[in-house]
Amino acid sequence: MTPMSNEQQHCLPRIRASYSSFSEKEKQVADYILANPNKMIHSTINQVAEDLGVAEATVFRFCKRLGFQGYQAMKIALASEIVTPIQDIHETIQEDDDEKTVADKVFKSNIRTLEDTMQVLDVESFKRAVDYLLHARRIEFYGNGGSGVIALDAHHKFLRTGIPSAAYHDSHFQVMSASQLTKQDVAVFISHSGTNRDLLQALEVAKSHQVKTIGITTYGKTPLSKEVDIALYTVSQETEYRSEALASRLAQLSIIDALYVNVSIRRKDEMKSSLHNMRKAISLKRM
Repeated sequence: MTPMSNEQQHCLPRIRASYSSFSEKEKQVADYILANPNKMIHSTINQVAEDLGVAEATVFRFCKRLGFQGYQAMKIALASEIVTPIQDIHETIQEDDDEKTVADKVFKSNIRTLEDTMQVLDVESFKRAVDYLLHARRIEFYGNGGSGVIALDAHHKFLRTGIPSAAYHDSHFQVMSASQLTKQDVAVFISHSGTNRDLLQALEVAKSHQVKTIGITTYGKTPLSKEVDIALYTVSQETEYRSEALASRLAQLSIIDALYVNVSIRRKDEMKSSLHNMRKAISLKRM
């Protein structure tokens, strides 16, 4: 799967999402755009290249790397953000910030992560993912480390749908379970980097059994996003006191929530029996 080709998608979130994977020259172009968006929309490709001291081809390749057809297409997307500006609420936490200031900045960073992820959410891919889940005989969620926690949360939610589900965060259990799935099942792979070797091995096993696969990963071309049937992307920024992977968990959780609610709406009748049985069982735990 490749990232979205929709030219109306936003430019700045794409740059922030893919920044860590850029080459040094690409980062030079990215820094220029992020620092001078207003100047950029009024400049020719020749002027930008001259300001940066690079070849026009470097700027053009950067536009293509972001998924745009060319420089003009990128400028159109950027201009739409300038006309209807996306508020820059990302602020760097300072050592001398008081507790309330730190809390404010963390909340604003979280809001930014969710807004940017919403901007890059491809509607058609999301619809297909919902359809996969609705018609699955069984759904399994795989994640390692912090993404393993997200997989467990997804399993906790989808238990309510009445569709058999499971979550695995141990690499051995992942490949063992994946080997038992069939083309009637769906496996959801969660990885911020999209490069986790253990997870990719589980994906390989699942694909060998024709299992339908969904990936939730950072925006951009990663081994995970290229191999799954459907890729859903998150966008997050790294700061000195908060890693990009940590911030992305909120976006991952939100994507899981959105998938779950969509499936729940479509399975309203089936869920009534499932929820009744669950609530009855849970009541036994109460004094």
